[in-house]
Amino acid sequence: MEKTSKTKTRQKRLCNNIVINQLSITHYQKPKKMSSKIRILSLDGGGIRGIISCVILKYIEEQLQQQDNPNAKIGDYFDLISGTSTGGLITALLLFPDGNKNAKYSVEEALNLYAKKGSDIFNVSFFEHLLNPFGLLKEKISDKNLEKQLEEVFGNLELKQLTKPCLITSYDITARKAQLFTSHNATQPIKNFYVKDVCRATSAAPTYFEPAQIKSLYKQQFTLIDGGVYANNPALCAYAEARKIEFSKALNNPQKKDFPTVNDMIIISVGTGTVLKPYKFEDFDNAGKLKWISPLIDILLSSNVETVDYQLKKMYETLSNRNAKNYHRLMPNLINASPEMDDTSAKNIKNLIQDGLTFINQNQNELDIIVKKIINKTCERNI
Repeated sequence: MEKTSKTKTRQKRLCNNIVINQLSITHYQKPKKMSSKIRILSLDGGGIRGIISCVILKYIEEQLQQQDNPNAKIGDYFDLISGTSTGGLITALLLFPDGNKNAKYSVEEALNLYAKKGSDIFNVSFFEHLLNPFGLLKEKISDKNLEKQLEEVFGNLELKQLTKPCLITSYDITARKAQLFTSHNATQPIKNFYVKDVCRATSAAPTYFEPAQIKSLYKQQFTLIDGGVYANNPALCAYAEARKIEFSKALNNPQKKDFPTVNDMIIISVGTGTVLKPYKFEDFDNAGKLKWISPLIDILLSSNVETVDYQLKKMYETLSNRNAKNYHRLMPNLINASPEMDDTSAKNIKNLIQDGLTFINQNQNELDIIVKKIINKTCERNI
């Protein structure tokens, strides 16, 4: 009788342990790292307002330095970077290689690179032209001066030498089609260019610069203008391009997803500030072509940016709750800064910086989540 009682007690304990273990297995899920996710950074055009984008990027990079690596550079943390006009120039700098084929410049170093050159760069004849996607100013800048400065910055660096896959936009006015510069396809001479020429093309603002006449390293000639005429927000272009990339090979990382779908991507899209300027019927009743030029460009730019954001939001809304949160659109409001893309006054530059800092203060939680996603410190389902 006593043996039977002890046997039943042992069996009961064993059953209890099995149940406890099963519950533990059921409730415990090993955190799933996001190492295979494809991280995409997209940078809008927007003239001098590109300063706001840089302020936001600088905060993200500083957090990477504090939380992951004191020497972190944002160019090393993304798998694909896309940019238009100002964003294209920043893209080229963030992916500029050092001697070990890593990113050479931090966000702050990239900005200071021009500052070191002094007044020849940060004056009307260069600063406004580089940062103004359409250059609707009263005087025209010397193309030779722009090309000289780009030569000094980039030298004979080739597109294929950039550290990560990238996409920089321009438009071919002869062939009448988009010209997308992609570093991962530039292993072929016919698709390879000098980076200085790519930057010249993406910043060839109509009515401000002459179209850029450049040649591939295969000697094919192109006549190009600023990519902002069709993709001032290049995030959707970046998504489409990412779908075609064999990332495990391009990044030499077998954990990276090849030909990823939207489920496999984290897209961080950074704008240059928004303020919707109203146009009244009375102001444009019987208005001629000349009066429509400036408003039309403003409307085309803002509508393109908004449409791309709408399309990406809707794409991500179709996904599971976990993946639906992997699209981030960072678009500050212009509170004190001028909406004009060519206002390079000291007062406006200060206001642009302050508006960027205000955005960071108001959206710090989202920015901190982005940082965690980038450095893999949080599992997918908790973000």
